[in-house]
Amino acid sequence: MSLIKRSGDQFPTFPALFDDFFGRELFNWGNNNFSSTSTTVPSVNIRENKDAFEVELAAPGMQKSDFQIRLDGNTLTIASLKQHSDEDKQENYSRKEFSYQSFQRSLLLPKDVVDEDGISARYENGLLQLTIPKKEAAKKKEPRLIEIG
Repeated sequence: MSLIKRSGDQFPTFPALFDDFFGRELFNWGNNNFSSTSTTVPSVNIRENKDAFEVELAAPGMQKSDFQIRLDGNTLTIASLKQHSDEDKQENYSRKEFSYQSFQRSLLLPKDVVDEDGISARYENGLLQLTIPKKEAAKKKEPRLIEIG
């Protein structure tokens, strides 16, 4: 067995541990919803039923006008851009604050399955919901009994 000398900087300090713990979402230890620039990227839920795909994207605090939804071939892109600035000038001071928030999510839709003209979207209570209908030929048909003649 050999002794290894460790300097104190190899272990995080208490403030660093505290910041790391409270800087993450509870139960999201892998920071799955954060990009490499530490900005949030909304989670997307996709559900398939026999008639359509349903997409839900959680984006509270936004407005309909903050979103841009684009279909290019079979790539559906949901993007958002929100800017805010606030300026306060008084006799002895001035304050100017601004914020900029954007994200983009792209989904690859199955070829020859989606009815592109029927795609609809709505935004309510912080939830963007898209309905992507399937073409009639792509819908799963109920099993049928084939009689023997």
